[in-house]
Amino acid sequence: MNRKSLAVLPFGFALLLGGVSSSAVAQPLSSFAVLGGSTVTNTSTPTIVTGNLGVSPGSSVTGFPPGSVVGGSIHSADTAAAQAQTDLTTVYNNLASAPCNADLSGQDLGGKTLTPGVYCYSTSAQLTGTLTLDGQGNPNATFIFKMGSSLTTASASSVLLTNGASSCGVFWQVGSSATLGTGTTLAGSIVALSSITLNTSSNVSGRVLARNGAVTLDNNQVTVCSGGPGLPGLGSVVQVPTLSGWAMIVLAGLLVSFGLVALSARRRRAV
Repeated sequence: MNRKSLAVLPFGFALLLGGVSSSAVAQPLSSFAVLGGSTVTNTSTPTIVTGNLGVSPGSSVTGFPPGSVVGGSIHSADTAAAQAQTDLTTVYNNLASAPCNADLSGQDLGGKTLTPGVYCYSTSAQLTGTLTLDGQGNPNATFIFKMGSSLTTASASSVLLTNGASSCGVFWQVGSSATLGTGTTLAGSIVALSSITLNTSSNVSGRVLARNGAVTLDNNQVTVCSGGPGLPGLGSVVQVPTLSGWAMIVLAGLLVSFGLVALSARRRRAV
């Protein structure tokens, strides 16, 4: 290889490395706003799901339209939905095994202000009114609510996030089924063993994930969260190195240069 070729190599590789970036590739479950085990049903109302919607091992998705899926697609008993259900089992088991920081059995969540931690109910949990979650300035703060049986919210109940708390850091691990009352605004991911019902005009910023049963929707808005901590046991994204368009051009140019130099060397040896 001649000196000119050697001189250009550091410059070429510097350009190439400067064009390397990373792209975020979501884990399969991370992109799902709604996931059912048996069916996903929307009544004749304009429910909006932002993110993927799926069902597995069942295959029935009804009510879309008039419901709509924005920024994602519908996955009915396909590979993506099956993998998301596998991921969901991992997340559910990780949440269920988290050690409790406080036992709130018998106490209504409404009116409470809670800091990051794991809060447990031996059987069912009820939310009436407003629950405030204080992130204490940590965008990765995690709040886990574990209930042995059901989660129920009264009409017009809400979860208020303060001081940096993210809906991606809130998890509702439900031992049976979850039911959100009319007009509820919930932050976080509902991770239920059985079914999830969102009554009229209840909205979720996070995820609605049912392992074995149905997800029933009625004029709702479900928006998959972004940022904050990842799903327990999975993480949220995988960073994959990529090359920009001009870096690909530089790489092609370097490969051509190497080829020409190698060909020239062979010709000189043959003479």
